[in-house]
Amino acid sequence: MPFYMTQFSYDGDTWADLLKNPEDREPVIRQLCERNGAKLHGLWYAFGEYDGVLIVEAPDNTTVATILLAVAATGAIAQLKTTVLLTTQEAVQAMRRAGGVGYRAPGAS
Repeated sequence: MPFYMTQFSYDGDTWADLLKNPEDREPVIRQLCERNGAKLHGLWYAFGEYDGVLIVEAPDNTTVATILLAVAATGAIAQLKTTVLLTTQEAVQAMRRAGGVGYRAPGAS
């Protein structure tokens, strides 16, 4: 199954709620993923542009979109960015296949 990395930021109201009532959100997200046929590999909070990162393994893009749309619809999230991840084996396979594609760059003869 493909892996997905989602970076997220909470909105100000969500942070205010979490400061009033601190809560580990990982069990909630894990349960949401499992109910939709996905597996949460981890949830981390971060410094920087995004407040946190989660890694999910899911059968397809639609499953991930379903989960993220359900979360986004609550209004608690200010930003979401999802990246499809490749294993090293998948990347090597893609490199091998790309080597035989025969693409010509613009302006090249």
